[in-house]
Amino acid sequence: MRGVSLLNGRRRTLPWFPLLIFAALLAADQLLKAWALTTLSQGQPPVVAVPGVLEWILTFNTGAAWSMFSGSATPLAIGRLLVGLGLLGYLFWRPQPAFTAVVLGMIAAGAVGNAIDGLRFGRVTDMIHAPPLSAVTRAIGQGDFPIFNIADSCVVVGTILLVIGTFISERPKRTL
Repeated sequence: MRGVSLLNGRRRTLPWFPLLIFAALLAADQLLKAWALTTLSQGQPPVVAVPGVLEWILTFNTGAAWSMFSGSATPLAIGRLLVGLGLLGYLFWRPQPAFTAVVLGMIAAGAVGNAIDGLRFGRVTDMIHAPPLSAVTRAIGQGDFPIFNIADSCVVVGTILLVIGTFISERPKRTL
């Protein structure tokens, strides 16, 4: 017997719900990037936002995560845009349970947020540095954790939640 499903529940969301999640996260991403471009300067020391937890450092990336595929901003932007819009289309035509709709809306917002940068500027604007994450990556011999943005966080957190939700929905129900 299957347990409670986060991903396959009977209750479906309205088609506009993931669009609202998408729009809010995309707006937050674009507003923070605009702030970073007008306030921060590349190559300058970090601006501490929360001591020991969060710093602002302006950098740019012409590739994907950890600068993979550097110099491929336009093809990556087109791919990101297609993925983000494809996810939104899927959610509109096939409404999903709230959990799935939220995480797919998050992933779509992240994909489109970085696609906008790639198409407009030929690079993605990054500005969030989390020293605790760098402490972990340095401890395992991988150097500093990359500087990232809200769009990156939406893709990563959304994907992690989707995987966790899959495991939870596949877990057999416990009987007493």
